[in-house]
Amino acid sequence: MNTLVTKPTPAELEMLRLLWASGPATAKQVHQAALASRPDMNYATVLRLLQVMHSKGILSRDESQRAHIYAPAQAQDALQTNLLKELIQKAFAGSGKALVLAALRGGHVSKKERAEIQALLDQDN
Repeated sequence: MNTLVTKPTPAELEMLRLLWASGPATAKQVHQAALASRPDMNYATVLRLLQVMHSKGILSRDESQRAHIYAPAQAQDALQTNLLKELIQKAFAGSGKALVLAALRGGHVSKKERAEIQALLDQDN
């Protein structure tokens, strides 16, 4: 799947981050992982989110076992690229340069990240 079927909500992005980090998982495993950063998150909420994400095409679901296994339908880099393209078009009038400058000027990039970016730019020269 190369195109973004539907843009994930912030809560859905949180579930995707957990699944990208852990790999395919049951709702119980995703819930356990979510508790590390969100102790108030209950199992029913996680299960409902995963089911909705599956119906939207954001997740695939292996139903061959009693406990269904959920996995992202799109690789992390592919989804991030699609979301970034949309952000650049909507918020930065199609300018990747404007996005990068806003990130650099806005204090969103640490000194370490700046050094990594500079090293990457130096490689291209």
